Amino acid sequence: MSATTLTEAPVGKYFRIYDLQSTPEICHRLRELGFYENAIIRCMSNSESHLICEVCNTRFGLNEHIAKGIFIVPFN
Repeated sequence: MSATTLTEAPVGKYFRIYDLQSTPEICHRLRELGFYENAIIRCMSNSESHLICEVCNTRFGLNEHIAKGIFIVPFN
């Protein structure tokens, strides 16, 4: 299984969150918001400094630093 970061996700495709790698505080907060392992996520918009994604039927704007710590795999 080849995991990649959320920053590398093509817009409009669905993925499964594989792992979160950041400080314990950020990982805890992301899980509270629905960014937990095995959750389905879709990248809605991606630019150099931030991206918009959808998880748990909610859209979130994330900065590049946070998005690089969210590892995803293709959703089958």
